Amino acid sequence: MNPIALLLLAFSMSTDAFSVAISKGASLKNPRFTEALRMGVIFGSIEAITPIIGWLIGRSATSFIDASFIEAWDHWVAFVILVGLGLHMLYAGLKPDNEEQEAPSRHSFFKLAVAAFGTSIDAMAVGISLAFIEVNILLAAGLIGLATTIMVTLGVMLGKLLGSLIGHKAEMFGGLMLVAIGGWILSSHL
Repeated sequence: MNPIALLLLAFSMSTDAFSVAISKGASLKNPRFTEALRMGVIFGSIEAITPIIGWLIGRSATSFIDASFIEAWDHWVAFVILVGLGLHMLYAGLKPDNEEQEAPSRHSFFKLAVAAFGTSIDAMAVGISLAFIEVNILLAAGLIGLATTIMVTLGVMLGKLLGSLIGHKAEMFGGLMLVAIGGWILSSHL
């Protein structure tokens, strides 16, 4: 696989994480660059690990697990995770509060890791596919992780601007975005 193809692969793997980052940034109260970078590193690290896991599965289990089996289910797993998170955010945004609740200044590591895993399922399937061609998996995974880190950091900062425009309904917007991304991932694989 040539370097240009690897770069295109890396940035295409980061597009769904970018969309999620916009919604996460919109739901934060004035996120700083350090928080955006933290989120970028979390998403990028998980996005870099999953193709390696997929590659290892593809290399070791070619006689036991067909790559098409994982590719047949990866979009369903991503759909369930992202829609579940999105519905939770919608519920929290629609829930009447007795007092105006202030937006958080950062998201918990657990919530970010779950969202990152939901957007990186496809990278695991790509890793399985890469096991069948000549590619340096560490280089590919590193580029995917770096591209995702950059795109998520930019997405959070873009979400910051969007959040200031839509105000306290940003969490509902973020939830709708996650549901839409989950639906898009599912529909693009069916």
